[in-house]
Amino acid sequence: MLNWLSRRVVTAPASALSASMLLLVAAVLPVAFAHEHDESYIQEGQAISAAPIDTTLWIHIFIQMAAWGLIFPLGMVLGMVKSRWHVPLQTLGTVLAIVGYFLGHKHKGRTFRHNNAHSKFVAPISLMLFAQIVFGIYLKLHLEKGIFGKIRRVVKVGHGIIGKALPVLSWTQMLLGGITALGFCQGEHTTQCVAHFIMGSAFIAYGILLTILLLVGQLWLRRTGRSQEFFDSAVITAWGVVNTFAEHRWGSAWVENDWQHTTMGVIWLCAGLVGVWLSRDRHGRPQRNFIPGFIILITGWAFGGHPQHAAVSAEVHKMYGYTLMAAGATRIIEVSFVLRDRPALSADGSETSSFQYIPVFLLYASGFMFMGATEEQMELIANSGMDHIAYILILFSMAALLFLFTLVLIHVYDSNASSSVSKKESDADRLGPRLNGNVPIRDAQEFELEGLMSDDEDGSPIKHNRDDDSFNSTLGKNSDGSSR
Repeated sequence: MLNWLSRRVVTAPASALSASMLLLVAAVLPVAFAHEHDESYIQEGQAISAAPIDTTLWIHIFIQMAAWGLIFPLGMVLGMVKSRWHVPLQTLGTVLAIVGYFLGHKHKGRTFRHNNAHSKFVAPISLMLFAQIVFGIYLKLHLEKGIFGKIRRVVKVGHGIIGKALPVLSWTQMLLGGITALGFCQGEHTTQCVAHFIMGSAFIAYGILLTILLLVGQLWLRRTGRSQEFFDSAVITAWGVVNTFAEHRWGSAWVENDWQHTTMGVIWLCAGLVGVWLSRDRHGRPQRNFIPGFIILITGWAFGGHPQHAAVSAEVHKMYGYTLMAAGATRIIEVSFVLRDRPALSADGSETSSFQYIPVFLLYASGFMFMGATEEQMELIANSGMDHIAYILILFSMAALLFLFTLVLIHVYDSNASSSVSKKESDADRLGPRLNGNVPIRDAQEFELEGLMSDDEDGSPIKHNRDDDSFNSTLGKNSDGSSR
């Protein structure tokens, strides 16, 4: 077996192995080498020095954003559809990430505390990248015989899990980088700062998941036998449990916003349970309901009314509340009136209404506004001379860019997955099951019923009800084909 393995390694392209080994060694360098921070320029009680960010550090920021925020997510999608561009793109991302790492340790200007969260997170995310490269090299060798075949199955699963986890960890690291660069979330500000970034990221993640389900996720939803509101309400209930018992230190005095935060957890818990119950009808079939939209609406109303100490903070929180309320209201309208409790507009899920994008985008915008409304950020904006209107427009612009990037990734997945569907499978989907292998059953049934239909029935549009199985599947034809 070892001889066979050695032959597979020897017969692999030398250039590919050399490049892979080089990336393998380089990816672990961030873990092996520590960076010394000169803290002599940092004043007591501060997290950063007063010096500005220099050009080298700006280059580090933009390179890492390109590698971890753009290239790796795009490469992940290309890997899911087995595109030949997956490996080259991930290789480019790894090279840029390594270059950006060293630039981050060669900068002048602003200095930081050595124990900041951004630098501490380098080791785990670099180890994950290292593991991803190892898995990728193993899969590239195509070792499929004997024990190596069993190992390959495990490696393939691990490669997929890490690949899908990296965008989430990259988002976390980029947020920590921005927090560290500005010296935020220190001392008494830490708790509310962490709460803002976690909750804001959660709303953005919810928006991304809704975008995926809207465009390419309905087949998966059909296989679960659950309505979308079941999963939404289950997550809302779990979050409500956490908020109910974690927002207030029980046994101590109730201070400032403790009442609002805790009762918000209570309404999430109680209403979430209602949403779970309403997610099935009396016959046990999946059923849409209004509860997730209502929770989003009432949460926006509550957050918009939080007392604030600064005028700019009050205006930003007010706009955040309006945006979240609009997201909840439009979600209720979408489910109840646009879709009329159906999973989608069409049986194959290929049609979407422009209205369906409104609550999704507003969730992105709500997330960015809540992340951008911490006490330290509001103080920075107030002292910069920028008014709240300009700041809110910047946050909406950032939400639009992320929304666009998400749509691009979904389009890349959808278009590449559809190309793998053969014409035979497409015809089978279009015509449906056949009678005696020749005549489509649907055509035969229509032929037999033709004489029994009146002229009025024949000319009227087809109406669907809740029992119509054609609405149990709402996935577009391309995603349906890719799942085979």
